[in-house]
Amino acid sequence: MILVVDGVEFGYGGRPILRDIKFRVDRGEVLAVLGVNGAGKSTLLKCLNRILKPWRGTVWLDGEDLFRLSALEVARRLGYVAQRHQVTRFTVFDAVLLGRRPHLKWGITRRDLEVTHRALKLLELEDYALRYLDELSGGELQKVVIARAFAQEPQVLLLDEPTSNLDLKNQLEVLRLVRRAVQEEGMAAVLVLHDLNLALRFADKFLLLKDRTVYACGGREVMTPEHIAAVYGVPVLVEELRGVPVVVPL
Repeated sequence: MILVVDGVEFGYGGRPILRDIKFRVDRGEVLAVLGVNGAGKSTLLKCLNRILKPWRGTVWLDGEDLFRLSALEVARRLGYVAQRHQVTRFTVFDAVLLGRRPHLKWGITRRDLEVTHRALKLLELEDYALRYLDELSGGELQKVVIARAFAQEPQVLLLDEPTSNLDLKNQLEVLRLVRRAVQEEGMAAVLVLHDLNLALRFADKFLLLKDRTVYACGGREVMTPEHIAAVYGVPVLVEELRGVPVVVPL
C-alpha cells in the first residue's frame, strides 16, 4: 500500500474533530472521502499533508513515517490541491512548471520541462499553455492546478473538493482526467467529494465519516442505502442506470 493511515486523531482547541481514522490506498486507486458538512473531511486532508499535526496516529507513505520526512521530501511525494486558488498573471505553462519547485536545484532542467509538458498533456491543456490564468474559466483553472500537482510527480495526490463550483460537464471532465492520470502514472489519489454520484462513478474506494470517525471504508460494497442513510440522515436508493450506479434520495 502506498498510503496507510493508522489511528489518526485531531481537534481544534481541545475539541476532537477526527478520532481513530484508519484506511489504506494503493497505487492506481482513487479513494473518495465522504460525509456531511463538518465531518472533518478537509481537516483529514490537511493532516495527511502535514498542514495540521495530528494529536496521535501515524501516516505511512510508501513504508515511511510521513512525520519523520523533511518538508522538501513531503512536497516531492504529496501533491495537494486546496478548495481555493489564487489567480495570478502567470501563463498556464509557468503555473504548471511551478509544480517542479520541490525538485529544482540550480535551475530548470530539460527533465523539468518534459514533466511539465507531460502534465499539460495528461490534463489536456496543451492548447492553453500560453494563456494567462486570469483568462481561464473555472473548469480550465481547476485543471491547471491539478496539472501543477501532477508536475510534482507525487506518490499521492490529495484533492479537496476538486469539482466545487464547476458545471456538470467540467465536473465529469476533471474527474475523468484525474482518474486516467492516476492510473497512467501509478499514483494514488484521495478526493474529498460532496456528490455521491460522482464518487460512485470515479472512485475505487470510499471512506464514510460520521461522528468524528470512520463509519465504513471499502469498495463499492460499502455504498449501501443503509450506510448512506446513516451517514447523511436521508433515506436513499442505490440503483444502476445503464451500468452506472446512482444515488436517489427518497
